[in-house]
Amino acid sequence: MTHTILIIEDNQQNMYMMRFLLEKNGFIVIGAENGLEGIDQARRHKPHAILLDIQLPEMDGYAVAAELKKYGELKDAPIIAVTSYAMVGDRERILAAGATGYIEKPIDPETFVAEINRYMSMDRHDQERQQ
Repeated sequence: MTHTILIIEDNQQNMYMMRFLLEKNGFIVIGAENGLEGIDQARRHKPHAILLDIQLPEMDGYAVAAELKKYGELKDAPIIAVTSYAMVGDRERILAAGATGYIEKPIDPETFVAEINRYMSMDRHDQERQQ
């Protein structure tokens, strides 16, 4: 089964790297450059997972994660924050907003896809325990 991943990321270099790694491993990738576009794409395509930057134009990642959690059709899609925003408490704050997991930038190309697969293989109970 082919899985669809939505990447909500405004930095083109980061978008390119994540897209390249995921597509190379058989994923279908949809991109969005800001939070509002990301929410629209998520509702339209119902991806299997959502990769979310925190620092975004229009609407930050915290607000995007909270908004995405309101839609029942997206309840099973893990939201994985992929961000360089690594201040004390940021991980906890994005998880509290609705993210399932957290990957720090710069991403490690050797482990990135395995990390995404790990989050996608978690059931809802496992996701809730992560938070």
